[in-house]
Amino acid sequence: MLRPKVPTMPQPTGLVTPPAVVEPTAVIQHTPQTPAPAPVVAPAPVPARPTVQLTPGAVIALVGSGTAVVLVVGAVLVSMLLAVAITGASVAICALVIRSLIASEGKRR
Repeated sequence: MLRPKVPTMPQPTGLVTPPAVVEPTAVIQHTPQTPAPAPVVAPAPVPARPTVQLTPGAVIALVGSGTAVVLVVGAVLVSMLLAVAITGASVAICALVIRSLIASEGKRR
């Protein structure tokens, strides 16, 4: 009754490229030449890397910012855990109430 019809394709679709024509090329022989001696160049000096100096104020700022990041991330994680716990408790209470209502409905009849 419901049979899919397979489309027939009279010609292939897509890009059709003509065959490439290969033309022969002539080979030219070169005579070897002696290379000129390279001039002696002294190596470039390596720039000295700047050293990082931590002052007492910078250390206190780093410790303070690290502590703030840890406290913020901890507060976010604790609040998410608390939200999951409250949601689970409320679903459990709803399940108990519905179970109680269904049980009391069965006792009435």
